[in-house]
This record gives sequence, C-alpha cells and structure tokens, in this order.
Amino acid sequence: MSPEIIAEIDAINVNMNETGMNIINIVLAFVMFGVALGIRPATFIEIMQKPKSAILGIICQLVLLPGLTLLMTISMNGIISPMIALGMLLVAACPGGNISNFITSLSRGNTELSVSLTAFNTAACIFTTPMNFAFWGGLYLKFAQKSIMLPELSIPFWEIFKTIVILLGIPLVLGILCRQYLPKVADKLKKPMQYLSVAFFIIMVVLTFSNNIDAFLKCIKYIFLIVLVHNLLALGIGFIMGTAFRLPYKDRRTLTIETGIQNSGLGLVLLFNPAIFGPEWAANGGMVVITAWWGVWHIISGLTLAYSWRLFGRKDNNEI
Repeated sequence: MSPEIIAEIDAINVNMNETGMNIINIVLAFVMFGVALGIRPATFIEIMQKPKSAILGIICQLVLLPGLTLLMTISMNGIISPMIALGMLLVAACPGGNISNFITSLSRGNTELSVSLTAFNTAACIFTTPMNFAFWGGLYLKFAQKSIMLPELSIPFWEIFKTIVILLGIPLVLGILCRQYLPKVADKLKKPMQYLSVAFFIIMVVLTFSNNIDAFLKCIKYIFLIVLVHNLLALGIGFIMGTAFRLPYKDRRTLTIETGIQNSGLGLVLLFNPAIFGPEWAANGGMVVITAWWGVWHIISGLTLAYSWRLFGRKDNNEI
C-alpha cells in the first residue's frame, strides 16, 4: 500500500452529528436486546458444568485474537498506517458479534455453547474491551513509536464503561428478563431480531460512509485484503484451538464462528464517541474504515463457512 493511499484512508473524515449518534446507539441497544433473547440465566450454569470448550472459547476471544492481531500489525508495519493497525486492535478487543449464535446454528454447531460464550463475552466486555484495547494498543504504539510519532494513547476508562453499560448492559438485562419471564414472546422475537440486526448494521455502515463514498470505494480493495487476512486469522484461531484440544466437531465449529465474528457495531459506537476519541484522533479514518468493513465482511465469511459446513461438513457426533 503506497504512502499516498495510506494517507488518503486516514484522511477519510467521518463525522457523526448528535442525531446520527443517537440513531446508532438505539440500533446497537436494539441489537443487544435481540442477542439477549437467546440467553437464559441457566446458560451460565451450563458453562461451569462443561468448562473445557467454554474456557478455550474465552481464551481465543480475549487473549489469542488480540495478541495475534498485535503480531500481525507489527509484521505489517510500514505497509499499514498506525490508525489502521489500531482499528484492527479495536475490533479484536470487541466481544463476539451479535449474529454468531444464528451462524452457529446454521453451521450445525453447538448453539448452547455459542450462546454461553456470547453471554459471557458480552457481559465481560464492559471491562475487557477497554482494557484489551488499552493494553494491546499501548504495546503497538510503543513499537510503532520507534519510527513514527504518535499521540499518546489515552482512552478514558470511565467514558467507555458508561457507554458500554448503557448500550449493552441495560438491553442485555432486559433481554434476559424477557427470555426468563416471557419465553413465548422471546421465541417469536428472536429470529426476526437476528435478521434485523444484520440489516441495521449494513444500513449503519452505509450511512456512516455516505459523505465519503468516493474515498471509500477508492481504498476498499486495500481494506478488503487487510480485513480478509485478519478475519481468516480470527477464524483460524478458533478452529486450530478446537482441533488441537480435540473438541467435538460441534464445539470446534462454534469456537471458529465465535472468534471470527466480532461486534464491530460496538467498535463504531466507541469511535464516534467524542469523549473517548477526541479531537486529537480526528485523522482516524483508517480505524473507522477497518471497523466498518469488518462488520460487513464477517457476515459474508461466516455465512459462507456455515453453509459450506452444512452442505459438506462431517455430521458424525463422534468426530474428534
């Protein structure tokens, strides 16, 4: 990628007014409510009863994905800009995406395990997302500052905490309560909410780049390649770990999907929050483009993988 293309990507100026931010926040809260409709309090007990697959899934999501993403960004130093690298690390710091349960069911994976991992990682992201981004992003900046002058990474933990509690915590609790006390209503809403979540995210991405469509189209082939490799890394982490620890095929597929589907919508909400990414982060087009395209691409790659497994994958429950 030439320096001119890198500069053009980072220069993409995506401004979101108060109305636009409110719309995005409502959409994300709506999506989180839909995810929670598939979560029962007993699900957390199931994690404790069969912890091996769940522990591996958590390690893949919270440790291996951001850690290997850091190595990937370091290996691409000079090819990508620091803003693109930080965008990759922000995506890796987010919890699993809201459609992972739906894609897991299409894959004939372990839906219960998928819901359990989504529940845990979504609840834990109140703490893990800011800490992982600050930790791995800080390590990247220390490396990059050997040759590049960057602003000091200063992400206010309290602002992120408030944002995630309001946008994730409240909808999550309401969805779980609906699942617990209004199960028939939850069953009727769950699948439509999954489809609407995908549609809402695509609309959000389109609206985000509506004023920068020419610049976005010009750089998409480079962003496409970066996200493709990064997403393959994420999917590979889950599959390799599941295979290495000889998990049943259902659990293996679930870890692959859970690690490869990230909540990019949350990443965009954080990026558009001026209390978190202030004026000194104005030239962060690389972060925004990476995060937005991740949300589109992981739907495509996840559905492709799901239907491939559904059509051609092994269906033997004794597979090791």
